[in-house]
Order: sequence, then C-alpha cells, then structure tokens
Amino acid sequence: MNSIIPTNLKTEYLYNPLGIDSSHPRLSWMIETKTRGFLQSAYRILVSSDRQQLLDESGFVWDSGKVNSDQSVFVPYNGTPLLSNERYYWKVRVWDTRGNLSAWSEVSEWSMGLLSQSEWKANWIGEVFKPVEGNREVSFFRKSFTIGKPIQRATIYATAFGAIEVSLNGSRVGEDYFAPEWTDYHTRVHYRTYDVTSLLHVGSNAVGSILGEGWYSGHIAWYGKNLYGEALRFMLQLYVRYEDGTEETIVSDSSWKESKGPIAFSDFLMGESYDARLEHDGWNEAGFDDSAWRSPHVYGDFKGWINAQISPPIRVVEEKEPITEQKVVPGSLLIDIGQNMVGWVRIKVTGDRGSKVTLRYAEVLNPDGSIYTDNLRTAKQTDTYTLKGEGIEIYEPKFTFHGFRYVEITASADVKVTQITGRVIHNSMKSTGKLITSDSGVNQLFSNILWTQRANFISVPTDCPQRDERMGWTGDAQVFSRTASYNMDVAGFFAKYMTDIVDAQRKTGAFTDTAPFLKGFSDWSTFVASAGWADAGVIIPWTMYSVYEDRRIIEDNYDAMAAWLAFLVKMNPSLLRTDTQYYGDWLSLNASTPMDLFATAYFAYCAKLMAAMSEAVGKTEQAASYAALFEQIRSRFIEAFVAEDGRIAGETQTGYALALFMELLPEETRRKAAAHLVADIEQRGWHITTGIHGIKYLLPVLCEAGYEEASYRLLLQETYPSWLYSIRNGATTIWERWDGWTEEKGFQNPGMNSFNHYALGAVGEWMFRYMGGIDKSSETPGYKHIQIRPFLNDSLTLVDCQYESSYGTIRNRWSIVDGFAELQVTIPPNTKADIFIPYIDGEQVYESGEPVLYVANNRVGESIIDLGIVGPRRVFQIGSGEYRFRTRFKSNGAGK
Repeated sequence: MNSIIPTNLKTEYLYNPLGIDSSHPRLSWMIETKTRGFLQSAYRILVSSDRQQLLDESGFVWDSGKVNSDQSVFVPYNGTPLLSNERYYWKVRVWDTRGNLSAWSEVSEWSMGLLSQSEWKANWIGEVFKPVEGNREVSFFRKSFTIGKPIQRATIYATAFGAIEVSLNGSRVGEDYFAPEWTDYHTRVHYRTYDVTSLLHVGSNAVGSILGEGWYSGHIAWYGKNLYGEALRFMLQLYVRYEDGTEETIVSDSSWKESKGPIAFSDFLMGESYDARLEHDGWNEAGFDDSAWRSPHVYGDFKGWINAQISPPIRVVEEKEPITEQKVVPGSLLIDIGQNMVGWVRIKVTGDRGSKVTLRYAEVLNPDGSIYTDNLRTAKQTDTYTLKGEGIEIYEPKFTFHGFRYVEITASADVKVTQITGRVIHNSMKSTGKLITSDSGVNQLFSNILWTQRANFISVPTDCPQRDERMGWTGDAQVFSRTASYNMDVAGFFAKYMTDIVDAQRKTGAFTDTAPFLKGFSDWSTFVASAGWADAGVIIPWTMYSVYEDRRIIEDNYDAMAAWLAFLVKMNPSLLRTDTQYYGDWLSLNASTPMDLFATAYFAYCAKLMAAMSEAVGKTEQAASYAALFEQIRSRFIEAFVAEDGRIAGETQTGYALALFMELLPEETRRKAAAHLVADIEQRGWHITTGIHGIKYLLPVLCEAGYEEASYRLLLQETYPSWLYSIRNGATTIWERWDGWTEEKGFQNPGMNSFNHYALGAVGEWMFRYMGGIDKSSETPGYKHIQIRPFLNDSLTLVDCQYESSYGTIRNRWSIVDGFAELQVTIPPNTKADIFIPYIDGEQVYESGEPVLYVANNRVGESIIDLGIVGPRRVFQIGSGEYRFRTRFKSNGAGK
C-alpha cells in the first residue's frame, strides 16, 4: 500500500489566511497518493487554538471524530464558537474505501478577524480636510509607542476610505497594494489583517501609514474624482498579546501625527508625482521628531459594513526586464517590456538634485515609433520623479498602476537611468491552468488570454486597465468567468465580486451593469438591468458552484438572484424580454442580433440556472417553479424567433449560438439550426462575426453539434477578423475589438479601443474543455466526477492541457502520430473520470501498452470500467492515477 497524505490544506478560499470573519469557516484538502482508484471513505479533523496541543493531540476546539464521508472540499467547521483575534491550527487524516488510514497532514492555520464591529476600538482619522481643487498631496501619519514586555503575537487590522500602506519600525507591513480594495464605500469597506509579531520589539516603536486616494476619491472611469467622497481617512488597530497572557491594543486616534510629504499627487488613472527632496527620513521609526507635524482630524463612525476581504490581495507577482531600449528623440528613451502588462516600472537613477524623470506609459506604438496614447482618453498614465541628488536613487509609485508595454522616459541631461524593471501586479490568485500545443499561434493565444486576465483582475474584474474606464463590467465578467477559473483559482475573487454586485442591486431587484456601481448620477437608469450584463448576478454564482462546489455563494446570494428573476417577470409579463435598454452582443462585427431575441435568451437561461441552483441548495419547490418558468420562456422564444426550418431571427452566429447553448430549441430543430450556423461561418470565409457574448458559446456549440472541424478552422484562422490575426500583428494580450487595428485602416475608434480586454478571450474555456478535453461532469459540480473528452483534430499534433482542481491536478496530453492517437491522463485522488477515446469500429484500445479486455461484468482491472460506445468514441470510467491510452485515429484535419 502506497502512503496516503492529505496536503494543500485550505481554509475558506485561502491557504493559512489571516483575519477571516466567517463564524463557520470551511476546510478543504487534497490527497497525495500513487494508488490507482483512490477514494476517501472517511475523515477526521482536529482544530486547536494551540499548535503544540494540536501536535500532541491534547486539546481541541473541535474534534470531528471519524466522519464517514468522501467530502474533502468545503467541510464546515462545527466546533465551539470561534473568537475574534484568535489563531487556530488544524490537521486532517483520511481513510480509503479499504479502511487504510493516512498519516496526519501537516498543520495548517487561520486567524479570526473582528467578528463584531463593536470590537473596533480605533477611530477613523485623516487629514485636516479642506475642499480639494486639482491634484491632492498624499498624507503621512505616524504614532510612537512603547512595548514593555516580551510579545507572544501582534496583529494589525487596517481599513481605509482610500488606499493605505502601513509600516512598522521602518518596515513595510505586508506585500499588499491598494488595500483595502474597491467596494461601494456607501455600503461596505473591507479590512486587511497582518501578522506583525516579527516587526515589534521591547522598547520604543513607531507605526506609520500613507493614505492615498485609491478608488474612494481618485478618478474613476470618465466620471472624474470624489465619487464616494473627499475626506480620506483610515482606521488601524494593533493588537498585542504578551507572553504573560496580558493584552494591549494601540489604535488610530487623535494622538497620531499627520504631515504631507514627497507625493504631490497619486491617482490610479493619472499617475504619480514624487519629489524625493521632500522625503521625511525615518518618519516611520521610533525617535523621529514629529513636533512640526499636526494632529489628524478624527471622524465619526462608519454606518456601513466593515468586513474582512475574502479574496487574495493585490501584489507584485512578477518582474519583467525590458527587451529593447532605444532613443527616439534626444533626451528620451523608449522601453519595450515585450509584454502588454499592468503595474509600473521601478527605476534606478543618478543625477543632480532637482532634476526630473518623466515616465509615460502606452500599450502600442504609432507608425513613426512614438507611443500611441489616443486610446487612453483622459487618463494620463504618467509618473514623474524629482531627484534628491544623493547617489543611486530607486523610485516606483505607491498608489497608481498602468496598462502598458512601452514606457517613454524623458529626463534632464544630467540624469542617468541605470536600471528599469517592470513590476507586474494583480490579485495574487494561484495559477491553475497550463496549455501547450503543437501550434505556436495557439500557444500565444493562451498566453494572451492569461496575461489579459492578470491585467484586469485587480480588485474587481475590469474591462480594461489603461484608459479612463477600468470598471467592473458585469457582461465581460460573466462571459469570461469560466475561462478565468481554468487559469487561476478565482473562487474567492468572484465571491468578493458577487458582494459588489449585490451591494449595487436596485430596490426593484434589478442588477446593474457595473459593480461596484457608481451611484448618484443624473440618470440612474443608465447601466442598469441590461441583458447579458445584469444577468451576471445569476451566471457567476452558478459558474463558481459548478467549478468549485461552492454552495455558499448560492446561499449568500439566493435572495438577490430571486429578486432579479422577479424583476424580469414583472417587467416582461409576456415573457419576451423587452423591458429596458440593451447593448446586445457588444462589438459584434457585420452582424446584428435582434435585441429582444438576445435578451429573451438570457431571461430563459437565468430561469434555467435558478432551477438548478435551487435544487443544489435544497429548495425543491422553487426549483420546480423556475424549471416551469424556463419552459414557458422557451416556448415564447420558439414562437417568436424560430422558424420550422431551424432558421433563427436575425440569422447571426450569436443568435444561433445562444439558442443552441441555452437549450432553447426543439430537439428536431437543433440539427437544422447548427447547419445554418455553419453555413453562415463558411459563407464568411470561416470568420467570426460574434461580439463578446456570442464568442463564449460559438465554438462549444459547433463541437456539440458535430462540427468540430469548423471550430478548429475559426481557432486557426489567421486573416481578419480572428484571434491569430491580432497575434500575427504583435498582440500579447486580447484586444477589445476585432478591428482594433487592421493592416488596411490602422487604429480604429480610439475612444473605444483597448488592447488589453479579456472578453473575446472567453474562447479559453473552449480551449480547456473541448480542445484540451478537461471538464467536470454535467451532473456533479466541482470536478469530483471529471470528464475527459477532447475533440482531437490533426491540424494539431499535440495538446498538453493541465488544470489544478480542488482535488488536485487533472492532466490530459493528447498527440497524433502515424495514424494513432495517444492520451496520457492524470486523475487526482478522491475523484473518478469518464474518458472519451476516439474509436474506430473493430479497432483495439490500449492502455499502458496492453489491450483493454472486456469481461462479462464490464470491469477491467481495478479502476477501469467500460461504459460502451457514444458516437465516435469509446467511453471508460477510470479512477485516480496515471493512464496512457492509445488507439487508431482517422484524420479529420481542418487545415488553416
């Protein structure tokens, strides 16, 4: 018997999280074993507030006992009530179906945040506020204090209306940027938790904070500044537990001191201006003379919610060195990072006191080699640094970020730039997907999708990271959410975003088209309840449940989703959705899908998903009601938009794709509709006309209808419009528009032309599910029951697809060589998989070099079951382990 070890212990959505405020956090683990067909039959969890007691098994706040269950994802804590400020340690062991017992896992931990707002003893403090015109200087705050005895543990809780950077005894606290991140500040603000035990010492100490505008009062989109308010403020609580068991709390209050400093202004859209001559050396250390600093303003209590942030923080995740540096004009240096990215550059410079360096950021270049900035609209994306003239100086901004590949650096003649480094940022989610193929263009497409996700998953899923917009458009987010889940562990990120969506919901039940929603404008109906956008309030919870088996995201948002469906029914009693403005299939090309068709399809789809989610959380009556609603809307859709010959009103690729994917057609009509769809694609020279919504569904419905060759033709198309056309023209991220740049016309529509927009990258879902073949079973959420069903096509000779699910790594590597197809498959422990092998009647299927023999009871060996023939494939059910299948393959190449 091989060893069995539980690994990768996770609490809620994170590994070893600090400051969670769930009273019943959920615990998850993976299992490491080389045994084929491993299934967990039971588990035992131990939780203690003392690490050593947990190791000694001498004291617990929860001993689950032996629980007969195969559940290893989101097991809820069920022990004694958890306490604020407390740290908890846990471990788990499991049994397999033969009764074999694993070793104990390594110890994992979490800490509780502040479970009641009454436990915030700190005051909100900020600058002495005066109405601000133009740029705003950034404030620095500090406080000295004394620690008189040895420390056991120290924790900082910090939140802000603005963006805060905390330091302790001269050291930056944590690796986060822009904390506490974007919310609807009228309703809710998040806080972050930091373990600072190692930064404190007996004697004199000092805590400092820098307070930037962030999303609170800085520019947002094209709306300008101060959309939530002008009075920046923060609240900080330093909790200290001493070794003798006593406790002390140092809080933000009127005893702190505040001053301006070297940051003349710092804004997400506009950039930063930093004058190193105005630095306060040692300002955040004990012993600094702050007698010239003033007392801060103390604000009243916040009446909204203060919650722990459940998503991973924004951090610098990678550094990129320039691939070229060239002088364009005298005194100017053009830097090419080689990758369209989001973050900023860090520079090392020398020069005279008072000399300046200016950095301007851009995504692409003009034909003359200068940076192209027309598409930034009012966003300046410019940083300036004034030198203090003291040898080598290092500068990077604090409260701004930019979307760019190129940086134009201009400086005084005496300034020498000695080093330039690109600093890549995004919410620090774990990478979960890998994809390599035999086609370099497809590999670059996958890279482009991933880099576009990285660029736009910054607090919320934004549409773009560079121009004066950067909003959380729900339409873009919902079509991309499944692709996003393959690339990264986005469970916590989208759980946070759903809070933003629900906070924005109107009293009518209408979801909004952006979240956080910018309230208070003259026309509140703008950007509300649009089909394909507002429906994200239903589609995203369903997607997260499907991928991660997260029932809580359904439970937490169920009432809001039900209110949305009730709103739609009230606004559209005929069950044809014609209630408000729509954008339709945004940025479609040479095709216009009827708005009422588009909207009614999404109406039906939401009803269908609500039926499934109601069933998942035990609401059987509601499930039946929503299922009946779906059938009623479906009937109205057929009556209004579907002809007997399968033609769909508008005859657009998106119209056909929506109707097929969302199961809105009679069974006898589906084949005809699919044929009409393919005819349209062929008529257009195997090119796409869909916008950001249709693109999610187009290639999947082609495969399901038996037209996988057409899907590969679209994927591998190199002429305009196509994904590979942009790549052939230098794209390293996904463009907003198919026609963002063309050889014939150059740049198009600079007012709406981002070169880093993930929506059209929703094809990534198809690349994993259909090309790579990795999917969950349609009957079981969360990859407990896996489906390996690749659509092989010999226009590619190799696809190596890998995804780390909640249970572990799933891999499918298929190749076609000399008329044979080979599938190398890895299935993680505590799961099973149905694998679909290309099959030619009469040919043998081999596994690990041996023929797969069939016996009367259909059992083959220990972990392979023959499920028979489904279409052109033979299906086997396999348990965990590594497998190598080989079979003869009939050519079906699509070519290019």
